[in-house]
Amino acid sequence: MLNKSIEYKNKLSEYRNAVSPFVKSNIYDNTVESSFEALNDWSLFHTLNEVKNWFTLKQDESDMEVIDIPLNETKGWCIDEKTGNIYHQSKDFFIIHGVRVKTKSRETGTEWDQPILEQIGYDGGLLGIIRKRFNGVPHYLCEAKMEPGNYGKVQISPSLQATFSNLNKAHKGRKPHFADYFENTDKYNGFNKIFDAWLAEDGGRLHLKRNRGILIEVPEEFNIEIPNENFIWLSLYQIKELLKEDAWINPHIRGILAHV
Repeated sequence: MLNKSIEYKNKLSEYRNAVSPFVKSNIYDNTVESSFEALNDWSLFHTLNEVKNWFTLKQDESDMEVIDIPLNETKGWCIDEKTGNIYHQSKDFFIIHGVRVKTKSRETGTEWDQPILEQIGYDGGLLGIIRKRFNGVPHYLCEAKMEPGNYGKVQISPSLQATFSNLNKAHKGRKPHFADYFENTDKYNGFNKIFDAWLAEDGGRLHLKRNRGILIEVPEEFNIEIPNENFIWLSLYQIKELLKEDAWINPHIRGILAHV
C-alpha cells in the first residue's frame, strides 16, 4: 500500500509537469489530478475484479421484492376526486398530474397530453459523494443501493442520495447516512466542496426536476465510520470502468463526476 501511494505521488507530479502547458487557468482545481486518477487504478483497497465480485454479490443478496400492482391499490397514495392528481397522504414526496404540451419543434406534432411527476416544492434532492485520501491517494465513497425502479434492483450510487422529503424524514424512518456532511459542510473543519451545482433531471417524465450534486473532500485524518458492507471506497478509474457494465453505475454518480 505504501509503495503504491508513493508511486501515485511521484507519477502525479510528473503528469502535472507534462500537461501544464495545456492547462487553462479557469479549470476546476482538481481537474488535472482527476484526469490522472482516471488513467490507472490507484485503489489501495480492492482490485477491479474484487469490486465486480462485491457488486454481483450485492445483487444476488438483494432481498427487495418488487411486484407490479394496480395503481389504485398503492397504500398511502390518494387520488384527488376533482383533479385526478395522485399524491401521498403526507402531502410530501411528489404528485402526478397532467400537462398539455404545445410545440412546433418536436417529432410528435404540435400538441400532446401526458402525466408527469412533480417534486413537492420543486426542491429536488441532495446527491453527494465523499472523496477522501488514504496515504495521499483519492478514493470515493459509493453505495450499492436498492431502488424499486432500478434495472437489476441494485446500482452503485453516491455516498448520499436523498430527496429533501427523505432528509426531513417524511417517511418516518431514519435520516440518511452522511446527510449532515453535505447539509452542514461548513461546521466540519477542513471539509472542502470541490463541486456544488444544481443538476438537471429527465424533463420528459419529471416536471421542473433538478437535484443538487455535491462532491466534498474530507481531510485524510478525518475518521469516517462506514455504516455497513453496502458502502465501498472506489478509485475514479474503477468508477469509470464500471460504467462499461450493464447499468451498474447510477446516473447520479455520472452527473456529479462528469465535471472532473
